[in-house]
Amino acid sequence: MKMLKNVLLINALTSGATGLLLTIFPSAIADIFGHSQSIPFTAVGIFLAIFAGIVYLQSRKTQVSKNWLKLIIALDMLWVIESVVIIAAQMFGFTMIGYLLIAAVAAWVGLMAFLQIRGLRTISLHVA
Repeated sequence: MKMLKNVLLINALTSGATGLLLTIFPSAIADIFGHSQSIPFTAVGIFLAIFAGIVYLQSRKTQVSKNWLKLIIALDMLWVIESVVIIAAQMFGFTMIGYLLIAAVAAWVGLMAFLQIRGLRTISLHVA
């Protein structure tokens, strides 16, 4: 359980930091991605900040909720799938650096999902 709670805490902190960067500096990040519109970056930042709050709350609980953990894993996996689609289809006309940043974040999020799935299995084994 301790490993899972640590993974959730790391997920919360990195998601929160990314969310804050996107929310505080949307124009600068839009420039890196080769876009003049900063509103989508702000929206993603707000989503990540909310997501980080949910993940953080679960990381601090004595007993992690299996249902919340499944939702967190599903959202992380959806993030990875959407990132792969964006990169493969070269959607939105981002710069190469933008696509590389998306790939790097997707790899990190994929690792978080993998480690959380392992933690979920551990919870399920102890409950069964």
